[in-house]
Amino acid sequence: MSTPLFCLKPGLRLVLASASPRRRSFMEEWGLPFDVCVPEAAEPRPLPGEEPDAYVRRAAAAKARAALALVGGPSSGLLLLAADTIVALGSHLLGKPGDDADALRMLHDLSGKEHHVISGVCLITPDGREERFSESSSVRFHPWPDDILRAYVRTGEPLDKAGAYAIQGQGAFLVAEVRGSWSNVVGLPVTRLAARLLEQGWIHPSNTGTPR
Repeated sequence: MSTPLFCLKPGLRLVLASASPRRRSFMEEWGLPFDVCVPEAAEPRPLPGEEPDAYVRRAAAAKARAALALVGGPSSGLLLLAADTIVALGSHLLGKPGDDADALRMLHDLSGKEHHVISGVCLITPDGREERFSESSSVRFHPWPDDILRAYVRTGEPLDKAGAYAIQGQGAFLVAEVRGSWSNVVGLPVTRLAARLLEQGWIHPSNTGTPR
């Protein structure tokens, strides 16, 4: 087993309110112990005129509150992390496709264009406060022809992904350029998150072993 990168503050329990395998993987790669609590509450719908970054922060907070209720409420030993990610093409938000035809439509809309991937993060801190932030990355698709997009849809990967693609999976070939955080496009802005957790002393660098 590899040496952990970070350690939790002693006495602190980290709860991840997400079903995303990649968000779990980020925590595992850091070496942090955590519990998973996935609330069943539906994500809120965007409000009329609501900006994408405001919406995704609100959605992350709703997920955090629902998970908090399941784990028994705030406590001095609890740090809860929730996140939500959306794809915005102009003012139009692209969620997860309903079926293959919907996925293909989304991919056609994105092909050859630039869009934004926005992740909202909500932390419920050990003193019961909510901290929210969002991160936006610009992504440009190569203009792929219809038969290539159809082949990707047939893999089944697009069906549970916002915007109908996964940059960390088979869909990586679709993307010609990313400006901003790559991890944010995957679903978690890890640079900003790590900086905040370290700043507050909720995690610290591991001192196990000797650097080579």
